[in-house]
Amino acid sequence: MKKSAISSLILAASVVATPVSADTLLGVYVGAQAWNMGTEGGFSNDVNLTEFNFDDETKSSFYVALEHPIPLVPNIKIRRTAMDTGGNVSLDSTFTFNDQIFNVNTNLNTEVDISNTDFILYYELFDNDLVSFDFGVNGKYIDGEIYVEDAAEATNFAREAFSGVVPMAYSRLYVGLPFTGLGFYAEGSYLAIDDHTLSDYEIALAYEFVDNLAVDMTFQLGYRATNLELDDLDDIYSDLEFSGVFAGLELHF
Repeated sequence: MKKSAISSLILAASVVATPVSADTLLGVYVGAQAWNMGTEGGFSNDVNLTEFNFDDETKSSFYVALEHPIPLVPNIKIRRTAMDTGGNVSLDSTFTFNDQIFNVNTNLNTEVDISNTDFILYYELFDNDLVSFDFGVNGKYIDGEIYVEDAAEATNFAREAFSGVVPMAYSRLYVGLPFTGLGFYAEGSYLAIDDHTLSDYEIALAYEFVDNLAVDMTFQLGYRATNLELDDLDDIYSDLEFSGVFAGLELHF
């Protein structure tokens, strides 16, 4: 009787964890995107942020995902995104950064070198040509350095490096149009905890123009936005938004 009950529980768990129409073999997804990124917001070493005028940049994002049919074991996706940019501001109040004081009416230049790496563990609740839905957790590793200098006096500068992991929730919804190769997806990480508020989402139109037994190829065109509201991450406070359109290519083996 006990063995029967245990077997029933294991079977039920397997049914819940296994996708509705999952691949029976390992699936590998590799993708790359070019992101026309605009940046708004500011940063400081305390809650009083100084906003900068940032340049628009074209940045890259790469990812690889591994999906498998093993029940209860999550799939994994790793994604790396560069978000470095530069900017300037004319101060209307004193700005202190890494113990360096910049006075009122000083023109400042800044270089913000930020990248983030997403380590995503997720399950597929649905997985077919019409609808797929993934959910899981994302450990977003943020690594950056901020450089600030007086535009008129290069010897007057400050530099601050920071890094940390912020846990987030993750989900992805894909809806396809039958017999067209066209689809739409929305993917995002959100609901940060502790004192940080972060979101990273993208919405896109996808077109699968190659579909055979060896490889599937999909073109993506969409919009991505990343918000970093950091509250004392290695002494860095920020309210930065990186957003813009992107184009990408995904291969499925």
